[in-house]
Amino acid sequence: MNMQAMLRQAQQMQKDMLKVKNEIDNTEFVGESSFVKVTLKGDKKLVKVEINSESLDKDDIEVLEDMLVVAINDAQKKIDSETEKKMGKFGNIPGLF
Repeated sequence: MNMQAMLRQAQQMQKDMLKVKNEIDNTEFVGESSFVKVTLKGDKKLVKVEINSESLDKDDIEVLEDMLVVAINDAQKKIDSETEKKMGKFGNIPGLF
């Protein structure tokens, strides 16, 4: 394989990777924990927090804070899993994303 062909192949792979990464970044992931639901974009930006106040006593703020942490971490794990699933086919290229 000549150098020019390798370069073209690398450029195509980069385009494919950017396309997949953009797809992941624009997907919404929902994390849930008891009476809390959070929505994050694939770039891990928080989009929405939903609290089911029907099942929440006003004195349970500390519990609510813990549930938010759990729900956000759940959504982030889903993002990491989807990213690994879709980007794993490109191999591990350090520092790319």
